Amino acid sequence: MRFSYSRFRGSLVDAVHLEALLEHLSDFLLDGGFAGGPHYHPWWGWSGADDTHSLESLQDALLRALLESGQLTPDMLAALRGEGGDDAAMRDALAQLLDDLIKRMVEEGYLTMQGGKGGSSTADVSAPGRTLDEAREAAERVSFDLTHKGIDFLGYRALRSLLGAIGSGAPGAHDTPALATGVEAGSGSRPYSFGDTLNLDLPATLRRALARRVRDGGVGFALPIDLEYGDLMVHQSEHRASCASVLMLDISHSMVLYGEDRFSPAKRVALALSHLIRTQYPGDTLRVVTFGDRAEEIPLSRLGKAQVGPFHTNTAEGLEVARRLLLAQGKEMRQILMITDGKPSAMTLPDGRVYTNSGGLDPRILQATYREVAHCRKAGIMINTFMLAQDPYLVEFVRKVAAIAHGKAYFANTLTLGQSVMMDFLKNKGRRVS
Repeated sequence: MRFSYSRFRGSLVDAVHLEALLEHLSDFLLDGGFAGGPHYHPWWGWSGADDTHSLESLQDALLRALLESGQLTPDMLAALRGEGGDDAAMRDALAQLLDDLIKRMVEEGYLTMQGGKGGSSTADVSAPGRTLDEAREAAERVSFDLTHKGIDFLGYRALRSLLGAIGSGAPGAHDTPALATGVEAGSGSRPYSFGDTLNLDLPATLRRALARRVRDGGVGFALPIDLEYGDLMVHQSEHRASCASVLMLDISHSMVLYGEDRFSPAKRVALALSHLIRTQYPGDTLRVVTFGDRAEEIPLSRLGKAQVGPFHTNTAEGLEVARRLLLAQGKEMRQILMITDGKPSAMTLPDGRVYTNSGGLDPRILQATYREVAHCRKAGIMINTFMLAQDPYLVEFVRKVAAIAHGKAYFANTLTLGQSVMMDFLKNKGRRVS
């Protein structure tokens, strides 16, 4: 009996938990490999020939995720195989299932497609009459990208995972030592002044009115009670400050060397912070700055495709770009969260050329970096550094940055980076920015 996929197609696609599948694909979607082609190292050769942004690579990753997550059950495999048990038919059916899952991701707004016939469709890949080689070639010409919804979803899942790991509930807002008249009453009351939020402390207001009446020779408690402007008492609450943050991500080549991808966890932290700020701190802002040979701000929408390059580490320019971004925002609190794994090895000269030295701690580069750290301190910007390596000279460098900026230094690895950044961000800031 000839296998007919249409008999099973709808039920199988609908049976897959799409969000769980996307979460399982997060490592692939946030791949931190080398920029400039399919993982080519100009100095170390090839690290893989696959283009991780092609449709074919997405199909392969999707199949692995289905198998590893247990969503492709024996019953589903039996349905794909059909009554005749034809392996060729099963391969065709499985290819169709993967194609339909990708279409579903596109339809639900998690992914977009570029290239191929019509510019944004997977239909060109599976067109009738195509040979396997033609279909593969067509798949290689089609690339995918995460949408804002896809980025936000991965940020939500990353945040949930990180907060669960550190045992934290939903945060409120950043505390400061100042007091104001807000909605929440966290301190004593005081007389109302023009401009205060009219968050009345009714018992204190009535006591004040009755005491005034007794002083004026009236009866202590009698109705009605006439209130005057001077009787009004308002609750005081802790003043909640808005915070502008810049997350600096090192994109030097060492972030993916030595068999360890340190960049993907850093991107996951950025997405988690973005979701946290959007949902819990609506008055806060988060910008992302990458720094390699040069530094630049990148939108969160580009974060999924961001990769490290064959770059050095221009920490000074990264701090300069971050400082400019923070000073342009009218926030009471400003901070830089810098994730790096190496020493400063580059600086931008006044004429725009980049001076590099990978051989050691170059005094000229260090001086430029410390000078920019001092500028941040003078501007009231806190710098908290998360170092992913623990070489003695790096420890000394990070400690000096923390001392100049009056910030904190954390030494983490790829497993603890997320918890370290989130715990630092959620701590009570407890300081007034001058």
